Amino acid sequence: MIEVKNVTQSYGRFADRDILKDVSLTVREKSITALVGANGAGKSTLLGVMTNLVPARQGVVTLDGVDIRKIKTAEVSKKVAFLKQTQQLSVKITVKDLVEYGRFPHCGGRLRTADKLKVEEALSYMNLADIKNSYLDEISGGQRQRAFIAMILAQDTPYIFLDEPLNNLDIRYSVEMMKVVYRLVSELGKTVVVVLHDINFAAAYANHIVAMKDGEIVKEGSPDEIITTEVLNPVFDHDFHITCCEGKSVCLYYDKASKRCAI
Repeated sequence: MIEVKNVTQSYGRFADRDILKDVSLTVREKSITALVGANGAGKSTLLGVMTNLVPARQGVVTLDGVDIRKIKTAEVSKKVAFLKQTQQLSVKITVKDLVEYGRFPHCGGRLRTADKLKVEEALSYMNLADIKNSYLDEISGGQRQRAFIAMILAQDTPYIFLDEPLNNLDIRYSVEMMKVVYRLVSELGKTVVVVLHDINFAAAYANHIVAMKDGEIVKEGSPDEIITTEVLNPVFDHDFHITCCEGKSVCLYYDKASKRCAI
């Protein structure tokens, strides 16, 4: 279990700007938790704190009951995988090379038979086996994103954190990616925390949604509890219209001035 207890995180030369303000959160096991909110709400910072990439200035994050700051980095990496929003590689590598990086916490770069098997399983699960020898700069954006997911699959952790995995993906690949995230939970029993900008993707795929604003959690709950005008309007400073499609709440981005709605 991962718990965030009264965490405050500050930036600035004199730590005078609070990005997170006394945040507490218990990550739901074997489910998809989506963090939503406007830019600057603190979503990505919260991910960084939960994975100990950004140690909390105040408060504590516990991993299976232990302060995550007291656990060796290699041991944390065997339980927690984190895919950042922007992936920058300065070397020319193949899809398979990338996925093999996921085994580093387990083998230190010296792949054994068991590690190679995990790599092949991840490639197969993400339907990348036929392009595993292709270079990353030769494949589509959607395929590249699946390759990074395969890398963290090969890492074989129970907890997966994704920071805006739909960034720069078109609708087709965004839907495909969210289906993959759903399968990670439903088929593999992973626990996923994901930052999403598209509220409708959160409504459609998340089990639990955490709405944030100005470094604080405004409200958390099921999609039906969060996808409401009472919650979303103040969180995003926008007037939403909520409707229902096949049992799911859907946001219409309503513009009163033009009297028009758009999904």
